[in-house]
Amino acid sequence: MILPVFLYGQAVLRQKAEDVAKDYPEIKKLVADMYDTMYHADGVGLAAPQIGLSIRLLVIDANVLGDDFPECVGFKRTMINPDIIERSEEEILLEEGCLSIPGISEKVSRAKVIKVKYLDEDFVEHEETIDGFAARVVQHECEHLEGKVFIDNISAIRRQLNKGKINSILKGTVKCSYRAKAVGK
Repeated sequence: MILPVFLYGQAVLRQKAEDVAKDYPEIKKLVADMYDTMYHADGVGLAAPQIGLSIRLLVIDANVLGDDFPECVGFKRTMINPDIIERSEEEILLEEGCLSIPGISEKVSRAKVIKVKYLDEDFVEHEETIDGFAARVVQHECEHLEGKVFIDNISAIRRQLNKGKINSILKGTVKCSYRAKAVGK
């Protein structure tokens, strides 16, 4: 089922998400719905707060980026309760966007390599070292679980330059090609 994507300004996007317990109801259906929602919106990642649930769950399928970023070929993950346990000192500055902040993309600096621990949808624990753009996607989605969005990482000047677009999102007048839930809607 395709769910609405919660847009910037929704309170759930600013909450620190809660851990997911093993007995969470219908977790596999939720994961499937999140993938459906992400694919419908042409995204490569989606965190549960973006569909209105303040839980530590995210889905990623970065395979579509494989032509430009070989590390993304076959990179499809469901991460429950992810925890980035290491970050490289080396960072890379690249353009990012977000389904919850449509129409805005900005350059963000992120660690080139990370090590992350997480549970898959069967609650099997994994520890994985991820690099390049795949690491960027994981870091972006994990920020959602901490109540942050990518524009928190840009300068005040860049935020000011995007103020009109941000206000359009907050007013619910932004146009999306996918189901979206703006503040007050």
